[in-house]
This record gives sequence, structure tokens and C-alpha cells, in this order.
Amino acid sequence: MESSDVELDLQRSVHAVLRELSAQAPALQRNQGMWRWSLHKKVERDPGKSPALVRILLRELEKAEREDTRHVIIPLLHTLMYVLTKATGITEELYQRTYTFCMRLLTLPAPYCTVALDCAIRLKTEKAVPGTLYQRLVIAEQNLRSELYPYQERVFLFVDPELISPSVCSALLLEIEAAQEQQTPEACMCHVVSHSLQAALGEACHTGALQRKLQASPRRALELYFHSVVTAVEQMANEPSPSREGHQQNLEEIYRSLLGPAVASRGRCSGDSLPERPPSIPLPSPHITFHLWTDEEQLWKELVFFLRPQSQLRLSADLEALNLQGLLSDQELARVSMLSTDSGIERDLPSGADELPACSSPDMEHARLQRKGGIKKRVWPPDILMPSSWDGPPGLHRRTGRPSGDGELLPGVSRLHTARVLVLGDDRMLGRLARAYHSLRKRETQTFCLTPRLSLQLYYIPVLTPEKPTSSRHVELGELAAFLGRADPWYDSTINTLCPAIHKLAEMPPSLDTSRTVDPFILDVITYYVRMGTQPIYFQIYSVKIFSDLSQDPAEDIFLTELKVKIQDSKFPKDSSSPRKRGVAEGPGAELLVCYQKALLSHRTRQVTVSLRAAGLVLKTLPASDTEDHTCLNVSMTEVVKSSNLAGRSFSMVTNTFRTAHIQVQSQEQRLLTLLLDKDHRRTFRDVVRFEVVPCPEPCSGAQKSKALWLSSQQPKELERTQAKPKPLRMPINTFSGIVQ
Repeated sequence: MESSDVELDLQRSVHAVLRELSAQAPALQRNQGMWRWSLHKKVERDPGKSPALVRILLRELEKAEREDTRHVIIPLLHTLMYVLTKATGITEELYQRTYTFCMRLLTLPAPYCTVALDCAIRLKTEKAVPGTLYQRLVIAEQNLRSELYPYQERVFLFVDPELISPSVCSALLLEIEAAQEQQTPEACMCHVVSHSLQAALGEACHTGALQRKLQASPRRALELYFHSVVTAVEQMANEPSPSREGHQQNLEEIYRSLLGPAVASRGRCSGDSLPERPPSIPLPSPHITFHLWTDEEQLWKELVFFLRPQSQLRLSADLEALNLQGLLSDQELARVSMLSTDSGIERDLPSGADELPACSSPDMEHARLQRKGGIKKRVWPPDILMPSSWDGPPGLHRRTGRPSGDGELLPGVSRLHTARVLVLGDDRMLGRLARAYHSLRKRETQTFCLTPRLSLQLYYIPVLTPEKPTSSRHVELGELAAFLGRADPWYDSTINTLCPAIHKLAEMPPSLDTSRTVDPFILDVITYYVRMGTQPIYFQIYSVKIFSDLSQDPAEDIFLTELKVKIQDSKFPKDSSSPRKRGVAEGPGAELLVCYQKALLSHRTRQVTVSLRAAGLVLKTLPASDTEDHTCLNVSMTEVVKSSNLAGRSFSMVTNTFRTAHIQVQSQEQRLLTLLLDKDHRRTFRDVVRFEVVPCPEPCSGAQKSKALWLSSQQPKELERTQAKPKPLRMPINTFSGIVQ
């Protein structure tokens, strides 16, 4: 295919992606999500098309900037960065144009400036040291060991077997396993070496001979080549002013030593009649583990197992005091310092007291649990009173939405691990994820095990039951997915359209022919989402106190999307001490006392108390249409209005709506309430007399309370302000752009 035909074909594909974002045509709505995938597949099958596609995407981005069509900027920018990560042969001029364009976007409001800053940071390194993005991505996702780049990532895919059919679970598991069977560590190391050399040397690299040499090399020799290339790339990338020419010279030496001078020089020979078409170097899909969510503590256990290979490394005394491995009890955690009988004079120390045993010594395990003489105070984390430090310190990744794998919460502890937790299901699954997230945060305040060393990223793919899309049940269980689609059009086009494809995959018979290669569409979209979805949207978690007896302590639970209240037909037992209101005529519903703080535009609090007869309530955390404010409860109350006429008494239903953040509801007569949390019938509470709903605060541990008591004597006024308004707990779900206004 000629150059003009190639560009014309790619141009049509890019325009199809842009038309898909508006999706006025029914044909485009049916094929949403396929155009982007087919565009990337064209470049993957023929890497020589990458420079042409980069030029086309840049032209469309500059056109969108001129015409102020901002809704296409982030999708095009993500598509461009995904191409640049996998491509080779991109000229320095194209890198510079892309970098300059991203810098111009920094003048736009969020989320455009945050996505552009994230891209500009990565492009600055890639422009000087080509191949860095690919190399770092493969090393982290495949958990290849490297001292210069020790970061590790893993994707945890969770499904609830009670919500997802067995056919869907088995189809997803088979597709993941089929793709990862060929992704051995040896194959991934070959890909890294081939891609880095081809990206640096360009046409001078004899890629075919290089791949044949690597595939024929034994494991030990392959590891030597791999570490040599990684060392050369990382050392140059970490230079204050990396040189593209110096990087090319370093990798050319490795290339010559690998193939030999004769073969290496033949790659630059211009006497060949036909130049060799560079073979495709695939980008392996990330390491994905599939989990059926059957245990409430399963998420915590999997994250601990992910960190366990590093648990044998020697940790500093401060880390041991903070119980990073979760081995100490809560009583031992309360010890802030220890008293020593040492005189504090250096000459009184016995000889050799400052010498540590060798790493191979059997006394090493004992020595790492010891402290020197003197009072050793615990080093408190800077945000110990604000457990939101789970997402890392408020540094650069907070502004750019980048994974916080390189932040440090404590001196000497790097967050080298990134856990990408992906859940499939409907709003009920998200309610379960919110409970696990709250439990995780609460446990962290007691053990402080995962936070300093792990970056947690949450992702969501809606998978609803195969009903008619217009059915009320189908819409009801996909409210949060609809909100994410309104907030981020690229998420709506790429992820919200994946549900029919997943059910279609489950209906297909499993293929027994393993020799035939099939493009895994579902896995490719999942991979694209976990790599490019770096902008979180935070959702408020609400806490509910449930009273079945006002004389006893309440039960506590949380919900994320909805709390539905129904009136039971059963009455209070005769010996119940619950309040009753005499003289109330029988009728539908029950007499309720409702107290709430009305949400005003001025953000002032206005307390409202009302007694009325209602047939039910629904508390929703997400607005029905807009995306501007999703931090308040939207309450719909079905009020029973009694009217009298010549025919007798009649009752009519009127729906009242209001917005609040705190609400208390109590039955005033003999009818009890039934609560349903997050639309999940497994989380039903019956025989309820009273309940209270407030924004769930950040969990606070005993260690934090002891620190707060110490601070109260030093800064009482500041502590009063902190305690007056506890920080709410919000769960982040990653999207491509965050909320686009």
C-alpha cells in the first residue's frame, strides 16, 4: 500500500473515532469502542504506519485546539500517547511537536491541564531516550527484576459469582489465560531488548537478526543482555540533561556485542535491493489475576500476598515500629518510645556495638529487631491525622493523576508496588467494593502495613444482566456507570459499551485450536483502561447507624449509591419500648419523624425537622442528570396525603425531593422499617426503628488518637478546627479524564 493510501486509511479511522464521540448515528452507537481498537490494531500489525498515525493525530489535536472542540482533546491525546508508547522510528521533531502541544494545554482548566501535564512529563524523557516508556511499562507489569527500576504492578480482576454468570466468568478467565500463556519472562525480556535497540538505532537495527539471536540465546545470556539494555536506558534517563546521541552510542555498543560487528554493520548497508520490513514487537498485556470474590477479607489478603515477596528484605527501625508487616498487636503499637539504661556516653558502649552483622549472618534477623541505646521516638508520618495519605503525599502525582508508585510516605520507604483493582459488575458490586475499601482503610489505621509501600488504583467495568437496555431494572443497577459516562465521554465510549461484547464472548463456544491467534478484544480494552485511566473521580461513602432497639447500641454499615426504606406491615411487639403515637388513623405508610440538614447553595447548614406520613424513602448519592455536585444525598420521599370528601377518606401519594448530607429518620408508630443498602438484597436490615445517615469519616486509629492528644496540648485551637469537621472518606474510581465540565 502506498504512503498516500496508508494515510488516507488511517485518516478515515481517526475520523470514525471522532464521530463515535458524538454518536448521533445508530450504526456508530452499535460499534462504539471498536473503532479505537481497530485503529491500534492496524498500527500493531504494521509498525511502519506509526509515524503517519502520529502526524494525523497531531493535526487533529491542533485543529481541535484552534476550533475549541475540547471534548475530543483528551481522547485524541490518550490515543496518541498509546501509539507513542509502542512505536519505534518516531522522529525527534514529532516528539517535540507533541511535547509543545501538551505544554500549551497547561493553560486550560482541569482536567485538560492535568492530563496534558502527565503526558508532557513522560514525553520529556521519551524524546531524549526513546523506548523508555515501553521498557518501564513491561518491567513493571511483568514483574521483571531490575535494580535500577524496581517498580512492580499487578491487575486484580474481581467478580462476584452471585452477580456474574459462570459463563461470563469462564469466558474471561479463558481469554486472560490464553493471552498470558505466551508471555513468559524470557519472551518479555526479548521484547524489551528488541524494542529498546530498535527505538534507539532506527533503520540501523537489523531487527529480524536481533530477534533470532535473542530467541536462540540461553536464559542466562538473555538476562545479561536485558540488564545491559535496562542499565543503559535508565542511567541515561536519570541524567539531568539526557543526550539522545549519547544514548544511541551506548545502545549501539550493546547491539554490536550482541550480533557481532559483521552482522551489525550489515544492518546499515544500503546495497540491499529491498529494505527489511521491521517485524512487529508486541506490547504484552499486564499480569492479571482472576478472583471470585467470596470472602470479605479477600482484597486485603491479596494485597498482602502481593507485597510478601519483599517482606524478607531488611527494614529500618522506623518501619518495624510502624508494623509494616502486620506482625505486632495493637497494644504493642501504642508504644511510642522505649526507656534505655544506657548512660548516653559513647565511650561506655561495648566494643563493636555500632557494627552490624553481615547480611548472611544468622544474627541478622535478631539485629534488625533491635534498637540502639537511648530513647528512640517513633517517626510519625506527616499526614498521620489525615489517613488520606493512602493515595500518597500531595505531590506531583496528586495534580497529574499519575499512579503514586514513586512517592514516599516515610523516609527510606518507596512505594514500589502498584495494585490495580478492577471490579466487574453493577452497583451492587461497587457497594461491596466500598465496604472492602472502608475495611482496608480502617485496618490500615491499626497496622499501617500497606499504605507506605503500595499504591492502590481502583477501576470499574459495568457488566449488567443481559436484559433490555431500556428496562427499569437495567437502568437502576447501572446508575454509577451512567454517571461515569456523563462525567467522562471517553469512558462512556470505551468502557460502558463493553458489556454487550462480554456477554457475546460468553455465548461463543470455547476454541480448541490454540495454534490460531485471535485478537482478544475484551483483554485489549481492559489493558487500555488500566494503562491510560489515571484520573480518579471520588465518590463519597456514607455511614448508616441502624437502631432495632433504642435502648441498645446500633448496628453500623456503609453504602455508596443508594439506601431504600420500605414500611413493613408488621407491628412493634407488645413489650417493645419503642415510641408510639396514639390516635393515628390506619392507612398506607407510617408516621415518620425526619430531621436533616438542608443543602443550600451558600453551603450554610439549615436544620429541618418535620413529621409526616410516608410510604417510603429513597436516598441516592448520585444526581440523576448533571455531574457538578455528587457529594450530597438526593432524598425522594413518598408522602401520604389524606383527604376527606363525600365518598369518605382517600389517600394520595406525593413525592417530595430535597438534598442533604445528614439525615435521621424514626418511626413514630407501630410500623417498622426495612432498609436495603446499595440495591443488594444480601444487605437488608429488617425491624428497624430508627436510622441515621452521615458522610463516612476517615477511620482513626488508637495511634492517631494518642498523637492527637499530644497535639491538643500544643495546638488546641488547630485541633478543635480539625475535630469540628472530620475529613470524609471518598473512594476513587479511575477514568480517562475525570469529570469533564
